[in-house]
Amino acid sequence: VKDETSLSLVRDPEKCILCGRCVAVCSQMQGVKAIDFSGRGLKSKISTFLDSGLGLVACSNCGQCALVCPTGAITERSSVSEVWAALQDPGKIVLVQTAPAVRVGIGEAMGMPYGSLVTGQMVAGLRRLGFSKVFDTNFAADLTIIEEGNELLHRIRTGGELPMITSCSPGWIKFIEDFYPGLLRHLSTCKSPQQMFGAVAKTYYAEKTGVDPRSIVVVSIMPCTAKKYEAKRPEMDGAFHYWKEKLKLKDEEHFFDVDFSLTTRELARMFSESGVNFSSLPEERFDSPLGESTGAAVIFGATGGVMEAALRTAYEVYTGKTLHDVNFTSVRGFQGIKEADVNLNGTVIKVAVAHTLKNAGILLEQIKNGTSPYVFIEVMTCPGGCLGGGGQPIPTNAETREKRAESIYYDDDHKAIRKSHENPEITAIYADFLEKPLGEKSHHLLHTHYMKREY
Repeated sequence: VKDETSLSLVRDPEKCILCGRCVAVCSQMQGVKAIDFSGRGLKSKISTFLDSGLGLVACSNCGQCALVCPTGAITERSSVSEVWAALQDPGKIVLVQTAPAVRVGIGEAMGMPYGSLVTGQMVAGLRRLGFSKVFDTNFAADLTIIEEGNELLHRIRTGGELPMITSCSPGWIKFIEDFYPGLLRHLSTCKSPQQMFGAVAKTYYAEKTGVDPRSIVVVSIMPCTAKKYEAKRPEMDGAFHYWKEKLKLKDEEHFFDVDFSLTTRELARMFSESGVNFSSLPEERFDSPLGESTGAAVIFGATGGVMEAALRTAYEVYTGKTLHDVNFTSVRGFQGIKEADVNLNGTVIKVAVAHTLKNAGILLEQIKNGTSPYVFIEVMTCPGGCLGGGGQPIPTNAETREKRAESIYYDDDHKAIRKSHENPEITAIYADFLEKPLGEKSHHLLHTHYMKREY
């Protein structure tokens, strides 16, 4: 019987050959142990605690198991048919947003060399699939940095909970909710870029273009299986509450900020199904006003990227001085835990970066026993960060992750603007709509809360 209890992953035991790769990656790399061998002899199988289904146990939805499964016994839960249906519905305006790690991954799935940077062709391909507007999650990554950088400085100045930990990786959020609920106060309240994008697309963009938010469908293309779960978290409906009073919406008209999240692999499938000849596509640009982004947003796709992007902005906001060398190379690279001292005009703060949940657990134990020296910590669920996500093309291994990271930093180096707060579209959204970072509208649309998970 197929296990379809999870919002992110589907397990088909009939395809399982008991190789144990999924068990190894779940316990040894992530330290989650959501799946394991059970039974003996001919009754051996891989299962969850009490055979209760992946959606009913402490699974982080990271999808690393799907990356290593050789037979397709664990795959992402596909939303391709629902997205095709939305694209063919004349009453819907279908917006698509693409994560930074997708542009260095999708080319591989279309037969190009590992780590090919194919932003322009990806945009062209998405237009040919029929999306009304092709936007960039990187716009929302810049927005996340403004909110998160200001939140960090607010906590430092007012004696708030430190260290503050990043909150853009949904597998990591599920992990801390499952295993360390007592430390949830350390998480930044910022939503992830995917969710911030959905919230502003159905409020700011809807108002700007005079479109009924009920007719907007937001599709995200992510390197990640946990994003599917994140999009369906009950609290991710800020835009519905924004419009509820204004449009007198009934509860049965409820909508989420992000309707569907597809993995990089699912997008490749859509290109194949529609006969798009990807390698011969021209390079096209993202649409405005949710398509402009900076180098700081691009590096969100690599481990250490959110930290580096936040420091570029926090430095200038905190000191009032211009940061000339924007490369914080000490937080780059593939070591499991990296740490750095950052000098904010005489104030030295200690920061740390971890990727994989097992490494995150090490830092959480330090916080728990009061020995953590850090002010700010970045956590990414997957090895290498989003570029090694559970929804990326197979193979995703040390070699492919390295190549994708090179392309991400190349993209950052060649951006005209490399600091989030210098993005003109970000300046515009604050001037026209949000008013100020951490303000009233930001609080309702861009920030969230977390909860202990019960099973």
